[in-house]
Amino acid sequence: MKSYPDVDAYLADQTRWHAETVALRAIVLESGLDEAIKWGKPCYSHQGSNIAIIQPFKPHLALMFFKGTLLSDPLGLLVPQGENSQAAMRVEFTSVDEVAAKADGVRALLAEAIRVEASGARVDFTRRAPPELAAELVDAFDNDPDLRAAWEGLTPGRQRGYLLHFNAAKKPETRVARVARAAPRILAGKGPNDP
Repeated sequence: MKSYPDVDAYLADQTRWHAETVALRAIVLESGLDEAIKWGKPCYSHQGSNIAIIQPFKPHLALMFFKGTLLSDPLGLLVPQGENSQAAMRVEFTSVDEVAAKADGVRALLAEAIRVEASGARVDFTRRAPPELAAELVDAFDNDPDLRAAWEGLTPGRQRGYLLHFNAAKKPETRVARVARAAPRILAGKGPNDP
């Protein structure tokens, strides 16, 4: 992932969705959010808490709301971030005209997202059962008690990330290899997406 000192430097390096990002950025900045580069993308926060991030994809540009599932979305602009996401929702754009057409709705979502964050509301991550422990992970725990202890010290989100990765493999030997590759990160207390 390329690093940028600020969003202006990020924009200077972007070719895909450049005009759409510039238009969307202007709308987001009207909300008074703080702007920084996080995860290599323009990210917007309120009093230190992440509210939204601009994400370029091949088929569209997106403004992803970290707690999107808590937003009312009366205009129906939000779409799920992915099948395993429990909190994030996003608005998708394919042109500058579409950014302009959705601008009022995006402003309303940003205002509501700020209110939600200020209220202290939290997403209920317990509403979905956690993925099952892969048998190969249980076997690794049986062979390495330190690995089990490190696993139990991970946050539920980090555990879930690993389980989704392990369980996505169709073959047992692939799951064994994934567990073995992840073991040093688990022992270090890191999640699958941590630097």
